[in-house]
Amino acid sequence: MSSGILVICEHEGGAFKKTAAELLGKASELVDEIGGSVSAAVVGQVDTASLGAYGAQTIYVATGEGLDSGTTGARVSALQAVIAEADPAVVLGPVSAQTREAFPRLAARLDVGMITECTDLRAEGGAIVARRPMYAGKAFADARVSSSLGLITVRPNSFQPPAPGGDSARVQALAVSIEADDQVGRVVGTEAPRTNTVDLSEADRIVSGGRPTGSAERFDEVIRPLAAAFGATVGASRAAVDAGYASHSEQVGQTGKVVNPSLYVACAISGAIQHLAGMRTSRVIVAINKDPEAPIFQHATYGIVGDIFEICPLLQEEARAVLS
Repeated sequence: MSSGILVICEHEGGAFKKTAAELLGKASELVDEIGGSVSAAVVGQVDTASLGAYGAQTIYVATGEGLDSGTTGARVSALQAVIAEADPAVVLGPVSAQTREAFPRLAARLDVGMITECTDLRAEGGAIVARRPMYAGKAFADARVSSSLGLITVRPNSFQPPAPGGDSARVQALAVSIEADDQVGRVVGTEAPRTNTVDLSEADRIVSGGRPTGSAERFDEVIRPLAAAFGATVGASRAAVDAGYASHSEQVGQTGKVVNPSLYVACAISGAIQHLAGMRTSRVIVAINKDPEAPIFQHATYGIVGDIFEICPLLQEEARAVLS
C-alpha cells in the first residue's frame, strides 16, 4: 500500500534550490500524522548530502542516458521510475517551470489526481488537504486528491525551511531508460544569469515599480537601489515593462510571474487585478502611492500615501541603517 511523501528536489548549478528544504521540512511534519516516511527524488547527478539534514530518509537519484537532454519527456520518465520505486501516497513539487511541464504529463501517465499552486498543506483524517488560491487570489479552496497517489505543487516561500540537522539519508541510485519518444526535443544551450539576484518566483523579498516611475533611468535610480537596500529582487508591473522601464523577466502579475514573498513593496502600482493575481498571497504587502484611493491599499498590510521619489530614498536610508 502506498505511504509516505516523496519530495521533488530541484537543483541548479550544483546546488539544491531553497524549495527542496522547504518541502522536505513540511513533509516531515505531515508524515507524523499520515504515516510513512519522507523520501526525495533527484534527477541528475548532484551532491545529495544536504537533503538528509532537512528530513529526507531515502534519496532516489535517477540517472540515465538522455536525461541531460533537458527534455520534459525525459524528466517525466525519470520521475515515473522514482515513484514506482518509492511508492508514495503523495508527491510534492515546487511550482516551477519544470513542474508546470512535467506534472500534468506525469498525472496523465499514472492516471492520478493533481493539485497545483498551493500555499498551505495540512493533514486531516490521514490524508493531505491542500489550500490553493482561486479567482486571482480573491478566495481560497481546500482540495484533496481521491486517487491512491496525489501530485501536489506548492508555491515557493509557502513554508519556512527547517534548521538543518545531523541526520543522513540512504541514497538509492536508479538507472532510467529513456525512450526515443521522450527525446523529441533537446536543450541546445543555457545562459547563465547576469546577476546573483534571486529569481522572482523564489525571492523572499521583492520591490516592484510601476509606470509612474516615468522612465527606465528613474526606475533604475529609485526602485533598484531600494531593492538592494532591502536585499530584495526587483519586480515591475506590466505597464512599467511595456513602457520599457524593466525587462519582461521582472514582470509580476497574471502575464508575468506569480510570486509569494514574505515582503512585497509596491511602488507606484495602482493594484490592477492582473497585478494582484501575481502577488496577492505575499505575507506582508507595503504599498506606496500618491493616490489614496488606489486599489492596492485595500490589500496592503501597510500603506504610505506619498510620492515614491520622496518616500523611496527615505526607506532606502532606513533599510540600510537597519539591515547593514
